[in-house]
Amino acid sequence: MTETPPGTGWPGTGGLGRRGFLIGTGVAAVGLVALTAGQSFDALAPVNAFAPRTIGAGPLHVPVNRTARQAEVESAASAPDWTLEVAGPNGTLAFSRDRLLAMPQAQARLPIACVEGWSTVADWTGVRLCDLLDAAGIPADRTVELASLQRRGPYRTTTMPPAYARDPLTLVALALNGQPLDLDHGYPARVIAPGRPGVLQTKWLRSIREAP
Repeated sequence: MTETPPGTGWPGTGGLGRRGFLIGTGVAAVGLVALTAGQSFDALAPVNAFAPRTIGAGPLHVPVNRTARQAEVESAASAPDWTLEVAGPNGTLAFSRDRLLAMPQAQARLPIACVEGWSTVADWTGVRLCDLLDAAGIPADRTVELASLQRRGPYRTTTMPPAYARDPLTLVALALNGQPLDLDHGYPARVIAPGRPGVLQTKWLRSIREAP
């Protein structure tokens, strides 16, 4: 066995020594956590050096990872004749934003987390998704398909299994933190459900139907 000459330290560490190498690695790891933790904890937001979004930054104090302009939906989402189509055994029902607002409104304080690494909690108001599914006659044990006004991108349509679709906290949201949805947050209507990644919380809703 070849011994490490005195004073040269742990092999591969340039004379730093094993103990020093381990201490340095630990310090670096702690520093990285501290510099990214601000995306999830308000108190650490000032040191949020490497996080992709900052808590509280964005319209209505919630970050945005994809804007309406980037999704190319500004015109369609702002159209006065927009309706949400909900299709089921009872036929295809068309809900304008005013009609949705006239329905019983539910509130839920839910987290939203993005694959970019940030998460936050917000107050959402809207119509329970299960109420719309019942109106269309979609059975409670069916997976539903949610379609966005987006014409491109992997998440222009998503599916939602019954456990989420029938959760009373799952909303077709019309307001966020006490204010009407901002265009970048999915105006005129979006889905918000507990426990779903942000990319599956479909914004700029166009239709809801039973999944094929």
